[in-house]
Amino acid sequence: MNSIPKPNQPLVTHIYTADPSAHVFEDKIYIYPSHDLDHDGPSNDNGDQYAMEDYHILSMDNLASLVVDHGEALHLRDIPWASQQLWAPDAAYKNNTYYLFFPARDKEGIFRIGVATSPSPAGPFQAQPDYIPGSYSIDPAVFVDEDNRAYMYFGGLWGGQLEKWQTGEFNPGEEGPALDQPAIGPRVAVLSEDMLSFAGQPQEISIVDAEGQPILAGDEDRRYFEGPWVHKYNGLYYLSYSTGTTHTLVYAVSEQPMGPFTFKGEILSPVIGWTTHHSIVQFEEKWYLFYHDCSLSDGVNHKRCVKYTELKYNPDGTIQPINPYPSN
Repeated sequence: MNSIPKPNQPLVTHIYTADPSAHVFEDKIYIYPSHDLDHDGPSNDNGDQYAMEDYHILSMDNLASLVVDHGEALHLRDIPWASQQLWAPDAAYKNNTYYLFFPARDKEGIFRIGVATSPSPAGPFQAQPDYIPGSYSIDPAVFVDEDNRAYMYFGGLWGGQLEKWQTGEFNPGEEGPALDQPAIGPRVAVLSEDMLSFAGQPQEISIVDAEGQPILAGDEDRRYFEGPWVHKYNGLYYLSYSTGTTHTLVYAVSEQPMGPFTFKGEILSPVIGWTTHHSIVQFEEKWYLFYHDCSLSDGVNHKRCVKYTELKYNPDGTIQPINPYPSN
């Protein structure tokens, strides 16, 4: 039986979970994580160890209540176009419908982004027969703005294949830019009103420093790697993401949802394990960071657990950096 979760402790321990996308739907907190399989296969930079094949949705009435696992919400076998690897998902609500957005490899091994729908935030979800036309790479994060326009942010390097798309077509031999060149940015696309397709071509987001100069590919402490998330605070758009190789969550700010975004600083210092992936959500007047680490498996990179902690802002709108292990 799961106990009531505490900050910086696993939300659930009966399964391995990662990549938590947290939302407030129907006055509850719903968390849409990926579901790590309990296997002992080898690891590599292509991410083959992350062999996830279904999604479980978690919910809490509030942060003092038990976590409910609503069971299998979507499985690889029920997605006609997908071949493997259901990686980090996200969810959104519009048109009286709940949408689950997810990456997976198509039959040719190319990552695409699919969408499934449900009348309930807890699922189960019914997948569309094909992936979103024009979609590629991984880590979809969907932000529905106050004007009801929906934006999808996505993209991840290395196993996520983002550098293979620099020409607009998939090039399996393509590598990233030189270290002294601007880093590859995440992609953003406006979603159609029915949330099932892109309303326009995905665009690359520019992330710049305080002087307006692009963050360079060799700047691994600040450059984008994967795991985008956008939230709005005091009228500004906050783009947060993982730096990948330096294992940090950082953020940049813009007055526009499609950028450019100005780099601001760190949110979360490195966790146990290689990957770091998160979401930020407001609930009952406070803000929370949901994230994962590998503490539940004593450091196995592909056996992760979802956690949360409070996120606080300074008066100037900057985010107070968080230590995931405050007792250390």
